[in-house]
Amino acid sequence: MGHGGNVIDELVTDHREVEELFGKIEQLPPGHKDRKLYADQATIELIRHSVAEEAYLYPAVREHVENGDALADKELEDHATAEQIMKDLEGCDAGDAEFDRLIGMLMSEIREHVEDEEQNLFPRLRASCPPDALDQLGEKVRQAKKTAPTRPHPAAPDKPPANKLLAPGAGMVDRIRDALSGRGKSV
Repeated sequence: MGHGGNVIDELVTDHREVEELFGKIEQLPPGHKDRKLYADQATIELIRHSVAEEAYLYPAVREHVENGDALADKELEDHATAEQIMKDLEGCDAGDAEFDRLIGMLMSEIREHVEDEEQNLFPRLRASCPPDALDQLGEKVRQAKKTAPTRPHPAAPDKPPANKLLAPGAGMVDRIRDALSGRGKSV
């Protein structure tokens, strides 16, 4: 969380960190308790990442990229699908058969989403948005991730201004719950 650089560099680094967590999950045998710990860590990172994208990246795409509304709407649909999977996964233990099915679905969904962003959306944004605006967006995304929720909230608004107003409060509650439960601690 908070790597520096423009918005694209920041988000690509997030993508690599989540993929690393997915790799750790895949290396462990089904039912291993650490799979749940890594899944929780991935969920925390994915939620913070998606909240920041929804608050700053997608509005910039709408503003700067040709057909940006359609692109942003598709990305928001991807987020909604992934967030529902994460919500369902939240109630599963690593030993549950449903855990394996859901984590597989989540990894597939996220990998497709990342590929689409990195091969399609990011190059188009880089080509159409001034470099200083990309740098400013990077800083806004880093700040948003600091206060963003860490748990899935599928019913929460995903577009400004409502998401920008509600995310910090939900984030505070989530971080308190995480601290009390030990959720998201490193393996």
